[in-house]
Amino acid sequence: MERLATSERSVKRVAPAPGDDRRWRMLGWASIALSVVMVLTSLTAYGFYRSINGKIDRDNVDDQLNADRPEKLNNSLNILLLGSDSRDGANKQFGADNGGGSDTTILMHISPGGDRAIGISFPRDSMVQIPECKKKDGTRVPAQFGQLNWAYSFAGPACTWNLIESITDIRIDHYAEIDMSGFIEVVDALGGVEICVPKAINDPKADLVLRKGRQTVMGKQAVGYVRTRTGGLGDGSDLSRIKRQQAFMGSVVNKATSGGLLKDPAKTYSFLQAVAGAVKVDDRLTLSGMQKLASSLRGMSAGKVTFVTVPVMAYPADKNRVQINTAQAKPLFDAIREDNELPTEPAGPKPPAQQAGQQPPAKPSETKVAVYNGTTIFGLGQRTADGLTEKGFQVAKVGTRQQAASAPTQILYGPGAERQAAALSKALVGDPAPKEFRSGRAGLVYLIIGKDGARLKGTGTPLPKIAGERRADQDVCNQT
Repeated sequence: MERLATSERSVKRVAPAPGDDRRWRMLGWASIALSVVMVLTSLTAYGFYRSINGKIDRDNVDDQLNADRPEKLNNSLNILLLGSDSRDGANKQFGADNGGGSDTTILMHISPGGDRAIGISFPRDSMVQIPECKKKDGTRVPAQFGQLNWAYSFAGPACTWNLIESITDIRIDHYAEIDMSGFIEVVDALGGVEICVPKAINDPKADLVLRKGRQTVMGKQAVGYVRTRTGGLGDGSDLSRIKRQQAFMGSVVNKATSGGLLKDPAKTYSFLQAVAGAVKVDDRLTLSGMQKLASSLRGMSAGKVTFVTVPVMAYPADKNRVQINTAQAKPLFDAIREDNELPTEPAGPKPPAQQAGQQPPAKPSETKVAVYNGTTIFGLGQRTADGLTEKGFQVAKVGTRQQAASAPTQILYGPGAERQAAALSKALVGDPAPKEFRSGRAGLVYLIIGKDGARLKGTGTPLPKIAGERRADQDVCNQT
């Protein structure tokens, strides 16, 4: 066995100007759309579908979607969440027209069966290749290189839809868009949102006064919080803004999925009525589609929701812009695209440890495992180890192993650990046959992840670890 390691040019702008520094860079629109997704489970119990259905603004974008779309490989749901900073209609109260760009872009992936959800934020200042887009009036905008949020300015949500599909090769099922006019009403209907600030804030421009620390803000305060650009809330960059946004979204998800809200029909109804009047979705998200979504989310909790920012790197031509780090982003996109529903017990012969005449597998709690990542997927070892820990296994070590790309996944066991190796085999899809490793440590099982991966039964495809990821149930005062 090989040695195991123990560590794991300027661009001319052609889009409408985004406005001056006084524009409201709202952090909460997509989080409210997300809370709709998360709270839909309550509708099964309270029967509110029909009463809110008529208030939702629906948009047909089928004719605007490009023909060369990615193939859908599974029964997951992928929803594009957009936060618009348009000044049309009721939104004129927030300032002069600024071209109607997309202030927030998040791809929300819900695994088959509602086992987990992950929201991927795409920085608005990312330099990308925008595909050709078709406007509502049928005219076309040629493909061009530019800033990610220009796509919305060019041809609305369908253009952003086309763009995100072209970047990720993930087929999107629906979109949900939130503008600013209903934000205060929605936050108030939710009963406020908990935030946490590192120091006291007094910002007259945002009409915001906050004390240091944890607190619940109602609609007007929430608007001020997401509007302020004073020190203490990051470095002013879009990446810093996204971190604050993700903390805010986590707080919304926590509130929207809390027992207090879901057990109170009046509060749930008030919240959903407010949201229904503020959200726009594609017309494929029909009443039956909402019910299907609710069914897939039954049992979802804030602890199963994770937010990440797509990996980016510096854009050499402009220090104020970034570009997507494709090498790091591709494994994430691949895992989401291939997130298949797992079989229960595979058919075929039982693994060696379950055959007649042999001792039964040990319990997970009795099994110590060393996990080594032999692939180029960054963070796969730690992700697998976390899954094993959740299933009760004792993870003794996480590391890497250099090996051929064609090497398969292996389970090796040291002296006296045959039953423990059988327990690990039983927990993995495909029940890989364990092999004796005489020079291994007594009582220890080694999992070497190879080209066929290491998928745990009852979970989705392991996602690569992304720096800065945030779970929705993480303490709002933990901004790291």
